[in-house]
Amino acid sequence: MTVTYTARVANARFCGFSKLLLAWKGSIYKVLYKEFLAFFAMYTAISITYRFFLYDDQKRYFEKLAIYCNHYASLIPMSFVLGFYVTLVVNRWWSQYTSIPLPDRLMCVLSGGLQGNDERGRLLRRTMMRYASLSALLILRSVSTAVFKRFPTMDHVVEAGFMTRDERKKFEGLHSPYNKYWIPCVWFTNLAAVARSEGRIKDDHTLKLLLEELNGFRGKCSMLFHYDMISVPLVYTQVVTLAVYSFFLVCLIGRQFLDPSQGYPGHDLDVYVPIFTLLQFFFYAGWLKVAEQLINPFGEDDDDFESNWLIDRNFQVSMMAVDEMYGDLPMMERDRYWNDSNPRPPYTAATLFVLRKPSFQGSTFDMAIPKEEMHFQPLEDIAENLEEPGTRHPNMALFNRLLNAAPSPTGFMGGALRRTSAQLQRLYHSPSIDRCSSDEEEEDEDKSCKIGKGGSLPSGLGQDPQSTVCSFREEKSTRTPLVDVRFGEEQERRGGDASANESRDVRRVKGGQRDEEGAEAEPEETCREPVSLLPPPPRSSRETSARPASAVPVTPHHLPAFLFPPTAQSSLEHCSSQPAISHPRATPGTPKPFAGSKMPLLTVPSYMEPQRLRSVSMGSEFTGS
Repeated sequence: MTVTYTARVANARFCGFSKLLLAWKGSIYKVLYKEFLAFFAMYTAISITYRFFLYDDQKRYFEKLAIYCNHYASLIPMSFVLGFYVTLVVNRWWSQYTSIPLPDRLMCVLSGGLQGNDERGRLLRRTMMRYASLSALLILRSVSTAVFKRFPTMDHVVEAGFMTRDERKKFEGLHSPYNKYWIPCVWFTNLAAVARSEGRIKDDHTLKLLLEELNGFRGKCSMLFHYDMISVPLVYTQVVTLAVYSFFLVCLIGRQFLDPSQGYPGHDLDVYVPIFTLLQFFFYAGWLKVAEQLINPFGEDDDDFESNWLIDRNFQVSMMAVDEMYGDLPMMERDRYWNDSNPRPPYTAATLFVLRKPSFQGSTFDMAIPKEEMHFQPLEDIAENLEEPGTRHPNMALFNRLLNAAPSPTGFMGGALRRTSAQLQRLYHSPSIDRCSSDEEEEDEDKSCKIGKGGSLPSGLGQDPQSTVCSFREEKSTRTPLVDVRFGEEQERRGGDASANESRDVRRVKGGQRDEEGAEAEPEETCREPVSLLPPPPRSSRETSARPASAVPVTPHHLPAFLFPPTAQSSLEHCSSQPAISHPRATPGTPKPFAGSKMPLLTVPSYMEPQRLRSVSMGSEFTGS
């Protein structure tokens, strides 16, 4: 009973679906024409009554009622309710079809697994396959009205050959208040066990495979039974039906054409026939009819499933597979492409155009790349290209500028964020960077720290946020206190002197570095030098010249203090860009003693080894030798 039109729409053409509009069987016209005529008749009756049988005051009252109904009819959510309901019904409709038990897999396993060309083997295969078909028949008879009309009683099932009289007696002798479609499946499993004991099923693996296929077959029968028992919730169906019918009952009054002489808004034209209202009824009511037809596809509608055809097909095919086709093999011979390594089946003249199309190799098969971009590049060149200023990502540059301009009442947080950003950039782009820039990159152009071969530092973030390390060396001290932070007048008073002293000290240290390193250093780029948070202590020129730049000690007898001016002129002298491990070079910190008694806020633990490198990290602490 299914209406098939697939071949008529196999190719898209101009107005391809227009040919389907004239079909009657299974069409919307056949399903909806009665409701459509009833709606149009009621609308016409109300219109005639309004125009010819009502007095003037009654007409005025009816006109107000029509305007009221038309205004509030739009509050009914027709599209929303109908859309969800029809989607649910269509999905359920297709799921029911996929739950119809088909014997194809089972018959193939049974034909290959149960051996025997004698009458006993043939009887076992045919009987087991008939039990499977009987189980499908019993469940379809329970859910389909068309099948029930064909097999109304068990006598009809026996007469049709699906069950013997002895099997019927045993079937009816098993008393159960539930549907007994599963009994033939149990008979099937018992026969499979008998065949295994007789050696007709060679091994347990084949028996297991056969029973798994049977369980899948029985599971589909069970799904059909549950689809029949558990429908779409009744309240949902009622809501949809009431929404559609109430909407068009209101439209019978609200969509009437009123007297144009009364000057009602939107009623300037009197057409008599509500064309768009009829179209709206056709679409919405037709949508509801689609759901009504698909909610139970095992009926007798034009588009319901061909249940009786499925029973006939499945029974005939399964019996042929396990009986006539068992052991019936055609003679094997060489195929016509036996010696052809590239077999090409022939084409007819109607399909010859397929040969003219090249074989699809992939979406990038014809992609062209310039020849100069096809050469592999050394990893060193790739790293240098990544670190060029022109390759900076604009978002990273913007992020760096925001960090540099970030306001902070103490200057510490903004400087810490900027230092962290700069150091993470170096970790991300160049592992050979020795020192990092300070938080005063844009204010002090003369102060610089040397960078290795990595070149200029692009803006970006690195990988390890714990690599911002402030390194110091000291000889002998049990504890070096870092006194509390000072703000206000003392900060302003000491800002200028501290900056000048730091600049001179750093220049002297850099001179010593150049003398020691000599020709070893390659051309290096410079960046702005960080300004120290630790005021430099007084020291002699002998100490400066005798010690390398990476081992400037912090004297233990002073109480160094942090000083944070608002302009951030004092900051950490050096923040190592590398993780805190052993490193041959470190930027010297030049602490300066601060007069007065101070309460220490931070203390840096020291050790007895004279050349022990201590690292104070933001959020972590590392120690290297």
